Amino acid sequence: MNISERPPVPGPEATLDYGHGEFRVVRPGAFVRCAVTGAPIRLEELRYWSVDWQEAYASPEAVQLRLRRAGRA
Repeated sequence: MNISERPPVPGPEATLDYGHGEFRVVRPGAFVRCAVTGAPIRLEELRYWSVDWQEAYASPEAVQLRLRRAGRA
């Protein structure tokens, strides 16, 4: 099973405060959305985010795309 074949994430969307090396749950939920792709990311699988933009990313490729769009890459 690959990521595109996964069942939908059950439960509400969480709100997080992204810090350096950790995040804090502001509103509990099961997932957040990738700021680039819109894909749901389970909180236990969240590895990439921006402290400055307070956004989550599904993959390193999504981070690079966001940086290119912002003129930082």
